[in-house]
Order: sequence, then C-alpha cells, then structure tokens
Amino acid sequence: MFYNAVESQTDNIPLNAGNPVDFKKIYDASMMMLFKICYRIVNDEEVAEDLAHDSLIKANEKAIVFPSINDAKYWLIRVSKNAALNYVKRKERERKAYEKALYEDHRKSDSGETDLLKKESVDKAREALKKLPEHLQEVLILREYTELNYKEIGRVLGITEGNVKVRIFRAREQLIKLIGEDNVFLPE
Repeated sequence: MFYNAVESQTDNIPLNAGNPVDFKKIYDASMMMLFKICYRIVNDEEVAEDLAHDSLIKANEKAIVFPSINDAKYWLIRVSKNAALNYVKRKERERKAYEKALYEDHRKSDSGETDLLKKESVDKAREALKKLPEHLQEVLILREYTELNYKEIGRVLGITEGNVKVRIFRAREQLIKLIGEDNVFLPE
C-alpha cells in the first residue's frame, strides 16, 4: 500500500526529456512498450528498435517537458506509432519481400502438422488484419499486442474510451468474418 502511494506521487512530477536523469526515467518506463508497438506494425525487430529510439531522441532533442511520466508515454506512443505507420507505407514492397524470405527460412526447419497449422493460422490472422480499415487495425494492435487498457488507447488515439470499445468490437467481428471461427487452429 505504501509503495503504491509513493509510486503515484512520482508519476505526477514534471519530467524534462532534455535532462539526462529525467530522460533515463522516461526511457526506462517506455522503451519496451514503444518497441512492442513498433514491432507489431513493422514486423522487424531492428527497424522497430530504431523507430522507438528515434521517438525518444526527438523528445530529448526538443527537451520537451512532460507533466507526468504517463504524458510522456502517451506522446511517445503517438510519435513512434506514426513513425512506424509511415515506415510501412514507404517500405511496403520491401517489407513483403522480407516477410516472404523470413517465412521461407521457417519452412526449412523440421516441423510437424501442428507447426504447419499454427503457421497457417498466424498467416490468416495477419492477412485478415491487413484487410481491416486502418482505424480498426490501430485499436486492435494497441489492445492485443501492447496490453494497453481502453482508456490508455483512447488517450493515444485521441478518441473516447467508448469509441475504443466500439472499434475493438467491430475489428474482432470483422476478423471473425474474414477468417471464419472454425478456420483457425487453436492448440489444446
């Protein structure tokens, strides 16, 4: 109980991203989350790490003062998400070629029927996700892969919590229609 009270008090202290001590706090609190967001969008670890670092560098170079650590996280999520989406738009052809080469390497490894079914299910889900409108893709990626709650997603996207819930519901409904409920392998 005492730990949570102390932690919540430190969450509301203004942080200057240009200050090395504050920057380290921001970096430690947000780097892994930024990486996960970028990775889920670009599907490339090195690029995701670069994009996450670039967003942190922008905050540092501009010496942005954030009212709290949460405000820093939300700003960084927006910046890194937008950078990742822009990267995907510019590199769509190269990314597809990279994914194809990556999957070919996996096929060479010894795999049984279960591995094949899992891979097919993942491929179907990724293809179906790409077919969703961008606003539905965003909320689903933020919810399922970064484990943000509805309120946090709403702050990141600049929409209401209720709108987040509606978008997630619609995205899941559309995925079920695209994939089919009985057409996905679920290991027991």
